[in-house]
Amino acid sequence: MNVEGTLFASLPFPEPNVIDQPLFYLLATLAVLIVGISKGGFGGGLAVAGVPLMSLVIPPFQAAAILLPILCLMDLAGLRAYWGKWHRPNLRIMVPGAIAGIVLASFTYRWISEDMLRLLIGGIAIVFSLNYYLSQWLAPKDARGISWFRGSFWSALSGFTSFAAHAGGPPVSIYLLPQRLDKTQLVGTTVVFFALVNYIKLIPYALLGQFDPGNLLTALVLMPVAIVGVQLGVWLHRHVDAIWFYRLSYAFLLITGGRLFLQGLGVTS
Repeated sequence: MNVEGTLFASLPFPEPNVIDQPLFYLLATLAVLIVGISKGGFGGGLAVAGVPLMSLVIPPFQAAAILLPILCLMDLAGLRAYWGKWHRPNLRIMVPGAIAGIVLASFTYRWISEDMLRLLIGGIAIVFSLNYYLSQWLAPKDARGISWFRGSFWSALSGFTSFAAHAGGPPVSIYLLPQRLDKTQLVGTTVVFFALVNYIKLIPYALLGQFDPGNLLTALVLMPVAIVGVQLGVWLHRHVDAIWFYRLSYAFLLITGGRLFLQGLGVTS
């Protein structure tokens, strides 16, 4: 039985090509650096910025395919830095939920057009950014405990959006941040979670034919930036207050998400 000819037939993926646009590499370098710093020191929440930035120049599907091997490399570096510092009770709830979300996304992906994906990614980026800024003015709430229902729901949504655009950070943050875990334990938990998610995604991405030579070569070119980003993120986690990093990064993410959302609506090119 030909899996690609049945389950994944007629998908709107771009033809394999080698990218030679200087603007792409400028934006991709910035995107990979931000994602690496975020994953290495701040729990990976801003990994959502990667695909929106790259999608300003290339199709979102191709941007996600290029970024996945880079994310897997980042995950190895992150696991080394935060080994044993995760919250096991949360992971026991979250990992099965994420797998369910990935499976669902694999079977429904054929109905998602590039404009729909731009709207999805842009919308997530905008809501996530605005939620961050609005929360600065809200009174602090009591810490919430772990929950099988909330953890399963948000991690399943994370698996779905992570499969589509590596945008699984916002749902995970919505579930984990109210628990007010220790900073290092929070980062360690998200590092392990997304390492598992990203390596699982390699299977359906390969079946979808996304790892053509052009995409893999582009990812290989950007991998040194990923290593630098993760190591810089680990250093920042240990030595620098995260407040200003988050303020500036979310402002940048809000602008990028807004532009991508307008592209999805056809308002701008």
